[in-house]
Amino acid sequence: MFSLTFVFLVLKLSFLFCYLSDPRCFWRIKDRENYLGDKEADCFFSMYTKHGYVKNDYFSENLDKKVTLKTIHLISSVYFAAEEINRNSYILPNTSLIVKIECNLIADNVKRIWSLKKKEIIPNYYCKNQRRYLIVLTGPIWITSYILGPFLYFSQTPELYCGHFHLLLNDQEQFPHLYQMTPKDTSLPQGMVSLAVHFRWNWVGVIITDDDHGIQFLSELRAGMESNTVCLAFVTIITYNRKLYLKMYHKYYHQITMSSAKVVIVYGDKESPLQFNFILWKSENIQRLWVSVSQFDIITMIGEFMLNSVHGTLIFSHQQSEMSGFKQFMQTVHPSNYSNDISLAKLWWTYFKCSLPPPDCKTLKNCPTKTLLKRFFVPPLGMSMSETCYNLYNSVYAVAHSLHEMLLQQVDTCSENDGKVLEFNSWKTIQFVNPVGDLINMNQNRERDTEYDIFYIMDFLKHEGLKMKIGRFSGHFPNGQQLFISDEMIEWATDIKQTIASACSVPCRPGLRKYFQEGKAVCCFDCYPCPENEISNMTDMDQCLKCPEDEYANTDQTNCLKKVVTFLDYKEPLGMALTGLAVLFSSLTVVVLCVFLKHRDTPIVKANNETLSYVLLISLIFCFICSLLYIGYPSMVSCILQQTTFAMVFTVSASCVLAKTITVVLAFKITVPGRRLRWLLLSGAPNYIIPICTTIQMMLCGIWLGISPPFVDADLHMVHGHIIIVCNKGSVIAFYCVLGYMGSLALASFTVAFLARNLPDTFNEAKLLTFSMLVFCSVWITFLPVYHSTKGKAMVAVEVFCILASSAGMLLCIFVPKCYLILWRPQINSFHEFRKMHVKNKNIN
Repeated sequence: MFSLTFVFLVLKLSFLFCYLSDPRCFWRIKDRENYLGDKEADCFFSMYTKHGYVKNDYFSENLDKKVTLKTIHLISSVYFAAEEINRNSYILPNTSLIVKIECNLIADNVKRIWSLKKKEIIPNYYCKNQRRYLIVLTGPIWITSYILGPFLYFSQTPELYCGHFHLLLNDQEQFPHLYQMTPKDTSLPQGMVSLAVHFRWNWVGVIITDDDHGIQFLSELRAGMESNTVCLAFVTIITYNRKLYLKMYHKYYHQITMSSAKVVIVYGDKESPLQFNFILWKSENIQRLWVSVSQFDIITMIGEFMLNSVHGTLIFSHQQSEMSGFKQFMQTVHPSNYSNDISLAKLWWTYFKCSLPPPDCKTLKNCPTKTLLKRFFVPPLGMSMSETCYNLYNSVYAVAHSLHEMLLQQVDTCSENDGKVLEFNSWKTIQFVNPVGDLINMNQNRERDTEYDIFYIMDFLKHEGLKMKIGRFSGHFPNGQQLFISDEMIEWATDIKQTIASACSVPCRPGLRKYFQEGKAVCCFDCYPCPENEISNMTDMDQCLKCPEDEYANTDQTNCLKKVVTFLDYKEPLGMALTGLAVLFSSLTVVVLCVFLKHRDTPIVKANNETLSYVLLISLIFCFICSLLYIGYPSMVSCILQQTTFAMVFTVSASCVLAKTITVVLAFKITVPGRRLRWLLLSGAPNYIIPICTTIQMMLCGIWLGISPPFVDADLHMVHGHIIIVCNKGSVIAFYCVLGYMGSLALASFTVAFLARNLPDTFNEAKLLTFSMLVFCSVWITFLPVYHSTKGKAMVAVEVFCILASSAGMLLCIFVPKCYLILWRPQINSFHEFRKMHVKNKNIN
């Protein structure tokens, strides 16, 4: 038995991936002439046996009953199975199954039930306590089994219920001899949720009937939705109470019309007022995509499909295989009623093979009518069984296999009356493979993960309907592999994958995140942009993802991009320009130094302390050159050198200017020989200002390097999208102390030079020193706010520019006028002219 089950499952798994390679379509003609529509009658199929081949007398006991075509279809499935078994020599040889059928028991015998005339209404019960029937098959209406089931219990007659599974009939204490052929819809809620996730429907309405069956389904559906972020837009619970239903009808109507959900799940008892609800909604032109089960795949009394919509209907069905030979059997039994395919199509769905795509059209909507009609009426056509018919068919085979097993065990169950009737005392749990290859397991205690075929039903033309198998759901597969949908079939039939959307909120595109609204379902949200440097690379993300430190978010905030490593490079235009200026001014300073050395014996060079001029020019050369340390990829050595070199050479330059300014002041203060301060000027005391000031600056730099020296730093956040490689100052306090000390020297030089600017002399450079210190101070005062307002390599460029500007200011303001006199006014720069001018000034005084 185990090996049979294993082989069957292996074959089932292999067929699951290719079952849509040969797709089948179904068509049906709407029957507007039959006011009963697909109404089903409650029937009892009482079975017993006789020796030899005995042909069932089809419908002999039901011709006087008003049964619909749908009921005849059910009855025919039982006779079809019995006829196959009776003609099969391998099952119950020399024994025939006989079926007695009684329909409309509730409608015809309700008064007799309460009058307790049991022998007229209850099969298998006689005053002599003799059992005639082996088993009773019931369906498709569950209420029949619920009412008459206790009477069957008195006679201990087994009952196979072949309608849709119902919780009330699952009570083993109340119905110990009843078995439901249809498995419980354990996987149905999960299958419907998987379908919603596949089509990205997160805002779905639900309509159920007010019974335990519907409430349990809703509970399981809600649990599956919560774990998959699918929300209930509304829940409509249809009451069974007729008076209450009439009061609640408008509420039901407003619930569905006021909701933005375009997809609605329908589940419950079709015999409830639910059917009437859809008939009224049809007149109100309520258009939704319905998702339901096969029992709602019916034609109503107005000749339309119960779940009728321009968007179509998706149906979950237990139906597995079509029954070969069933069409021919129907035509044989009633040749006048079912002699052609049109009559069969009025009774039930008739299938045909539909290749994809048709040769004349790419989609069904674009197919010419003539093309489709030719395809529909090309033989061979087959007749599909409904779910209840298929269960009745399997039930007959289950009875046959059970009796056959009893015969093999040589159990004597012959009737004491005539010896021609075979009976058995109890129902057994068996499993078998039916003629179409489906495994039927009658073990009620076994957990069964139901497989569902998924059909799409739509109106074709005006009076016909078209049904196509678009997928399957298998509950025994792992999560993520349970649902199989044929996109090719859907695209041929309709565009629902692209056009139908059922969502509470517009999906948040990549770059946005969901912001949930307080007090509303999780599917209702607003879309907000991601924070800075965060991304969302998928639709409907709850939280944005922060980019790594070395990456940044693009403009749309959908991807993280690598940050560009940047620094002030020699190869870029700004670096090249600053390098060129540094080389130009340092070269110019060298030229000026050469001019002064060549004309060192002239009055204009000697008059202003030529030693200090040489030191100042050399320090300015180093000032220009030290700016090159700021350009290029920083290193630990370059970071330390650029700060210390800058501090030292500028201190030397500023102290030289201060020394020259003090020299000018002393020269004009000491005008009388023998004065006490004369020795300061003659001894060269102002020259000692340079080493003293430089030593102090050197001490400050030493403290800076000892406490927190400059180092190479990568700033990841200063400029968006860039990693700035800069020299970190280390101790900011030490940096500003060094800068402040240089500023104090420059301010002192400016003050002294400003006071001495009007002292009379031919070559008095006090005014030149004043202007140079004015430029110097202006540049560095401007430096502070500009430096702190810039980012990245622009900060380094500002610092380099200030070094060049302040150095160039001293060079141009102090030495260019002197070079002009030396090179272009040499007649003035001579001792002869100097004496003439001195005598002239003396006479004037």
